[in-house]
Amino acid sequence: MCLVALAWKTHPRWRLLLAGNRDEFHERPTAPLAQWAAPADTVLAGRDLRSGGSWVGLGGNGRVAVVTNVRDPLATMSGRSRGHLIADYLSGSADAAAYARELAAAAHAFPPFNLLLCDAERCEHLSNHPPLARALAPGIHGMSNGPLDAPWPKTAALTTALHEWCAAGAEDLHPLWTALANPAVAPDDALPDTGVDQATERLLSAAFITGASYGTRASTIVAVDHQGSGFIHERRFGPNGIFQGERRLEIQEDRTA
Repeated sequence: MCLVALAWKTHPRWRLLLAGNRDEFHERPTAPLAQWAAPADTVLAGRDLRSGGSWVGLGGNGRVAVVTNVRDPLATMSGRSRGHLIADYLSGSADAAAYARELAAAAHAFPPFNLLLCDAERCEHLSNHPPLARALAPGIHGMSNGPLDAPWPKTAALTTALHEWCAAGAEDLHPLWTALANPAVAPDDALPDTGVDQATERLLSAAFITGASYGTRASTIVAVDHQGSGFIHERRFGPNGIFQGERRLEIQEDRTA
């Protein structure tokens, strides 16, 4: 993912509600949102067919994971794909805190990332650039390709939309989809400085990036209620932002557990 807004334990119905966009080269092979095959058949997520991982997903018992890359042209990009962080957590049995502790010692083996791991009790934030691990406080948080809650224009706009949606108490997701589809580019004096040239910084400042070779490939909303039931809804896009389809998958609390 390249843009995420998360409401964590701050909505009367939803324990977690996440909205985000995945930006990627259109040539990179990708499978749409689906239930994965056994033994990872509790995972609902899209899949990167080059590395086998994912960017956001929903697992058993309402567990959620989402990863963004940290943009730094000087950082090493070698190592295991960040998408495996999502796959490993959602297909495993460790809770968020336990997985975060285990990962902290091996985080250096991945290219720069921000990671959110959520279960029924906790939402853990981990990064390896710089190294940190902490439990997320209840509230509304935003994340792009820099520090968590950094006030980048597109992050601020999406978190504001999520604030307003939560405050309205409505069930209609249209305002969140609209915020994810915003193509507006930030003014130059508001752009972050992540080490790329200004033209690239400007291009990447839009929530929804439209391009022939690179752009927003998927918009996703994930919601989990306080009983562990919920859904993941993905809208897919091709070159130049052409809509390619959507899918929504639901999970229900296992009342026999």
